[in-house]
Amino acid sequence: PRFPTMASDSGDKHATLRRCLGVLRDARNDSEQFAALLLVTKAVRAGEVDAKTRRQIFDAIGFTFPTRLLTSRQPPAGCPPHTFRALGLTLLACFCTDPELAGHSQILNKIPTFNDILLSPCDTDSISMVDDVYQCLSAVLATARGPRELVTKGTVSALCQAYLNGGHGSDRALTLLVGLLAIAEAKCWQRDAPQLLAVLSKLSGDFLKAEDMTKFELCEVLPHFIPLSPPLTENSQGSKCLCRLYKGLADILGSKLSQSQRDPALKLAASLVQACGAEWIPAGSAGSKFLALLVNLACVEVRLTLEEPDPVEVEGKKEVVTACYVLMEMGIQECLREEKPLLEDVQKMQLMRIMEEAFGAVMFYLRQVKQEELQDPFIFASVRVLGAWMAEETSSLKQEICELLPFLIDYARKLFKEGSSAEGLPQAELVSTEGSALPQDALRFLLPGFCHLTAEDRPRDILISEGAPALLCEYFLQQWEVLTSKSSSPAPLTSTEMSLQTTSGIFLNLVVTAPDLVRQDKSFSSLMDVLLKSLPLLLPQKHHLVLAANFTTLGLMMARILAGSAALQGTQSAKEFFGAAIHFLSQAHMAQADPSSDGLAMAVSPTYVSTWDDIRELWFLGMQALAGCIPLFPWLPQAALQARWLEGLSQLLSHVAPASVDFELITAFQAVLVELARASEQCRSVILSHHGTEWANLYGMAALEQCLAEQ
Repeated sequence: PRFPTMASDSGDKHATLRRCLGVLRDARNDSEQFAALLLVTKAVRAGEVDAKTRRQIFDAIGFTFPTRLLTSRQPPAGCPPHTFRALGLTLLACFCTDPELAGHSQILNKIPTFNDILLSPCDTDSISMVDDVYQCLSAVLATARGPRELVTKGTVSALCQAYLNGGHGSDRALTLLVGLLAIAEAKCWQRDAPQLLAVLSKLSGDFLKAEDMTKFELCEVLPHFIPLSPPLTENSQGSKCLCRLYKGLADILGSKLSQSQRDPALKLAASLVQACGAEWIPAGSAGSKFLALLVNLACVEVRLTLEEPDPVEVEGKKEVVTACYVLMEMGIQECLREEKPLLEDVQKMQLMRIMEEAFGAVMFYLRQVKQEELQDPFIFASVRVLGAWMAEETSSLKQEICELLPFLIDYARKLFKEGSSAEGLPQAELVSTEGSALPQDALRFLLPGFCHLTAEDRPRDILISEGAPALLCEYFLQQWEVLTSKSSSPAPLTSTEMSLQTTSGIFLNLVVTAPDLVRQDKSFSSLMDVLLKSLPLLLPQKHHLVLAANFTTLGLMMARILAGSAALQGTQSAKEFFGAAIHFLSQAHMAQADPSSDGLAMAVSPTYVSTWDDIRELWFLGMQALAGCIPLFPWLPQAALQARWLEGLSQLLSHVAPASVDFELITAFQAVLVELARASEQCRSVILSHHGTEWANLYGMAALEQCLAEQ
C-alpha cells in the first residue's frame, strides 16, 4: 500500500499528512482517495491538525468531497453503513474550527443533515458522528448568520428532542439551546414553543426533585427557558412548570444558604417576575410569606452590596443586584395593589420600610458614581428602579431624592443626547433582550417621579434650576416624532405614548405653579408650536383619546400664558388647534335614555366612556382653560360658531332631565357660555334663540342669565 501508518513523531505526522493530501489531490480512483482520506480523518479526530494544515486539507478537497460522502449510501466492503457519512462529518467538523468556513453557505445548507443525525438512533458506531455534529452546530452558532439559519432550518426542535431523548451528547444539546435562546429568544419561541415548553417541563421537574447541587446548577440554566412571550400562564403545561418552579424556589429560599447558592435562586426568581409579574406566586398564606421573603432577601442583598461599596465587590455582584431590583420593583407594585392583593396590610407596611432602607442604599451608591462610569448598564438599572420608587413613594427619603436630582437630570440628559444619534436604527434592533426601552431612555423611568415632584416647591425649584424643563421639552418633541413615525393602527399603549402623557402632566404642573417660567423659557414656545400642529392630527385617531385630552388641556392652559406670541395671532395652525380643542370638549357628552324614567339623561359619549376615568379631570381643566382663552383671542367665538357647539349644547341641555346633570358639569358649561356671550353678540343671539334664558334658569346658571339679560 502507498499509505504508511501515522508516525509518532509530530514532524513525521505532518509529513505523512502532507503526502496524504497530495494523494487526495492526485487520486486516480475512489479507493485511493478513500485510503488517503482515512489517514487524514484519523489525524483530524486525534486533534493533530493545526490551522495551516486544516486550510491545506480544505484547499485539497473543498466542500465537494465531504458533500459527496454525506450523500453516498454505498459503504466500502466490510464497513458500517454510515462510514462515508462519518468521514464527511469529521471533515466538516474540522473545517468548522475555522470561523470563516463555519459561516460558509456550504456549511449552513448542511444544517438539515446535522438535525437528522441528532434525531437518528445513536449506537456505539455513530457516537463520533453525533460529536462532530455538535462541533459543527457550536461553530455555526458563533457566526453572524448562524443563529438565524439554525432557527429557520429547524435546529431548535432537533436540539429539544435530542435533549429530551437523553442520548449521547444531550448535555451539549442543552448548552446549544441556551446559546440560541440568548441570541434569538423571541424567534425560537415563535417557531418552536411546544418543543421548548417540553424542555422547560423536564427542567422544572428535575429542579423540583433535585436535592443536591443540581438544584442550584438548574437555577443558572432555567432563566434561559422562561419566555417573555408567549406568557407561560396562558396554557396548562406552562402553568404546571411555574408551579414546580415556585415550589422548588420556596424549598431553596426557606433553607440556610451560602451566597453562591442564594444568588442563582434570586436570579431565577427575577426572570420569572420579568416574564409573569407575580402571577406565578399562589394566593394565600404560603404565597404571601414567600413573596415577602423574596423582596426581603432582595433588599438585604442590595444593602449589603451598595451601602459600603467596594468597587471590586460591586463589580462581581452587579448581575445579582440587578435581579434584586426586579424583585424590589415587584414589591412596590404588590404593596400598592388593592385588587386581590397577595400581601396583607401588615406585610405591606413592613416591606415598605425595608424597601425604603434599600432605596436609601441605591441613592447612596448613585451619589458616588463617577463621570466615566455613566455608560455602565448597572447605573441605568439603578436609576430605573429608583424611578419606580419615586413614581409611587415620594413622601419618604425626600431629602435624599432632592440631593440626587442634579445627578439624575445630568444622567438623563447625557443619555438622551447620545440616544438621539441612534434614532436612525430600527426600533427592533434597539430593544434589549429584557424588552426594556433604549438604554438611552432613562427619562422614561424618571417621568412619573418628576410629575409628583413638580407639584412640590423645593424639588420643583431644583428641577428648574438644573434645566429639566428644557430637557423635557426636547424629549417631548422627540417622543412625538417617534409616535407619528409608527403605524396609526390601534395598538396597546406604547411606552412612547405613556411618556408623552406623563410629560404633559409635568408641563401642566409647571403651567399652574411656574407661569413665569413658561412665559420666559423659549422651549415652551417650541412646545406650543408642536401642540398647535399635533392635536388636529391626533384627534381623529380614537385610540389616542387620552393623549389628545392631555394635548388639548396643556395647549389651552399654555395659550392663556403665551397669548401674545405670534403663533397664536389667528394663524392657520392656531385656528386648527382651537377647532380641534372645541371638537374634543364638545363631543364628550350626549343625551341617553334614562332607564329610571321615560325621559333622557346626560351621559358620557360612547367614544369617551372607556377612557373617561383617565380624561375626566383633563376635560374639566380644559373647559376652564378654554373659558380663560375666549377673552384673549377675538377670533375664538367664531370657531365655536363654526363648530355649531352652542346649538348642540342648547339642544342637549333642553332635552335631558336637569337632575341628571351634576353641579360640576353645569359650572363648566356656564363658564364657557358666559365668556362666549360676553365676547360675541352673535354667540349671545344663538344662545337666546335656542331658549337659553329658560334652560339657564332651569339649571341655576345665574351668571349666564344675567349676561343674557344685559342689553
